[in-house]
Amino acid sequence: MTDFKRISPEQAQALRSQGGVVVDIRDTHSYANGHIAGSSHLDNHSLPDFIAAADLDQPLIVTCYHGHSSQSAAAYLAHQGFSDVYSLDGGFELWRQTYPDQIETGEPT
Repeated sequence: MTDFKRISPEQAQALRSQGGVVVDIRDTHSYANGHIAGSSHLDNHSLPDFIAAADLDQPLIVTCYHGHSSQSAAAYLAHQGFSDVYSLDGGFELWRQTYPDQIETGEPT
C-alpha cells in the first residue's frame, strides 16, 4: 500500500523545481487571497478531473493551512494511485513565511 511523506518547504521548493505539482486544499476564498505560485486548487468538485488528467508518477505536494488536513488528503491521493505524494509541513502559512516571493493571488481556474 502506497503512503505519503511529510516534506519541509525547502524540500518542496526543490521538488517544484524538478517538476513537482502542488495542490492546495484550502477553501476557495483562502486560495484566491494567496497560494503557492503555480499550485492548483483541489476540492471535492475538481478532484475527479484532477485525478483523471494527472500523471500519477509525478511528485505531488499537498498543502493546506498549517499542514494537518493535507496529511489526510495526501494519504487519500496516495491510495488513488499517485506514487510520490507529500504533505507540506507547516502548510501555506509556513510557506508564505519561507518564500514570500512565491505567492500568487487569484481565483482557481
